[in-house]
Amino acid sequence: MRTGKIIAWLGLIAMTLGLANGFINGDFFKDGGELFANPWGVMSLIDLYVGFTLFSMWIAFRERSFIAKFIWILAMMVLGFFTGALYILYVFYTCKEDWATFFFGAKREQVLSKLK
Repeated sequence: MRTGKIIAWLGLIAMTLGLANGFINGDFFKDGGELFANPWGVMSLIDLYVGFTLFSMWIAFRERSFIAKFIWILAMMVLGFFTGALYILYVFYTCKEDWATFFFGAKREQVLSKLK
């Protein structure tokens, strides 16, 4: 789990620096317009949002509370994998070094009981 935490921290730092650079040095609407004008820019957005959606399915599966699911998924759709890295860190630090809890969250016992 230590390696996973390190990778998640590096991802969160990289995303934070990248977002800060974009907000400080970029023009969200101008640059976004250029992205939408380029077919590969559109494809990149499709790729990103498919990834956001798939990752959000895991969040929805493992979280118990509807409010927690809603907030995490909304943050994922707005802030992208900055939220993904933050969520992974949250999960690593709350799963108590248990991989089953890491992957299954609130459904841990339900999933493990079906394997017996």
